[in-house]
Amino acid sequence: MNTKKLQNFITENAIYIVLAVLVIGIAIYDPSFIGLNTLRDILIQSSTRVIIALGVAFILITGGTDLSAGRMVGLTAVISASMLQVENYPRRFFPDLPHLPLLVPILIAIIVGLLFGLVNGVIVSKFKVPPFIATLGTMVAIYGINSLYFDMEPNQSQPIGGLRDDFTTLGSGSIGSGSYSLPYIVIIAIIVCGIVWVMFNKTRLGKNMYAIGGNEQAAKVSGINVTKYLIMIYSIAGALYGLAGVLEAARTGGATNNYGNMYELDAIAACVVGGVSTTGGIGTVPGVMAGVLIFTVINYGLTFVGVGPYWQQIIKGAIIVAAVAFDMRKYASKK
Repeated sequence: MNTKKLQNFITENAIYIVLAVLVIGIAIYDPSFIGLNTLRDILIQSSTRVIIALGVAFILITGGTDLSAGRMVGLTAVISASMLQVENYPRRFFPDLPHLPLLVPILIAIIVGLLFGLVNGVIVSKFKVPPFIATLGTMVAIYGINSLYFDMEPNQSQPIGGLRDDFTTLGSGSIGSGSYSLPYIVIIAIIVCGIVWVMFNKTRLGKNMYAIGGNEQAAKVSGINVTKYLIMIYSIAGALYGLAGVLEAARTGGATNNYGNMYELDAIAACVVGGVSTTGGIGTVPGVMAGVLIFTVINYGLTFVGVGPYWQQIIKGAIIVAAVAFDMRKYASKK
């Protein structure tokens, strides 16, 4: 009985055990890894990634997928940055644009993400295009739209810089000082995680989302308007990508049309490692957060101890395959 309890404990908490082992292993190799500055850097790097991963988690739980997430991040980063440059910047994207309240470009970028998410939802739910194909098509189209926007006169594909201090403070500012400071971007990410947790666990949207992912036909028979909820879910995911794009531009102090490239794959990997089932119907916010932290610890920690980027990719790939294999084994055991 004790052995069975131990096996159940390991199964239910595998993601957190892996995260702890990674941290302990790196700390043994280099004890200086354990410190407030390291934790702060890891949290900052994880902040935008966890928001993207939460958007992807919405869709994975319904049994779908979203390959357009990264390109939405890039588009919304460019849109927000293009409207929030200082007025005396020599290569201003919109030379005659008046000083806008900070919230206006941020809301515009989030709405743009929401609208593209809505388009994904309509294509998937109304036209019955498989999510992989639908979002692959919008991924390519969004990159083309972003590149056209980025190439407009007078910018002509130049990296967008000279961003306003009130904007970059969102990505680099903090409460407190030194190692004991809490970055604004981390606070925003925590708030978003809290809101999404409530949506997953305390709302009809969350309940129906899990029902659709568990068995779409059964959800329809039970009276759930699957088309309506899929459109809502893809739209919410798009809004989260829009917010992530805004924060990414604020964090880096600039933007180009290549921002967000391949971010969707990292987000999907983090979700899967965090326990979001590839077959739909299963996933939690804490699991997604842990999945994002695992990959951030891998990237940051292995770089910290001098492991090359190629070996990092090999380790990440092995973890992803192992996570999917474990997920499929659990699914098979329940059938």
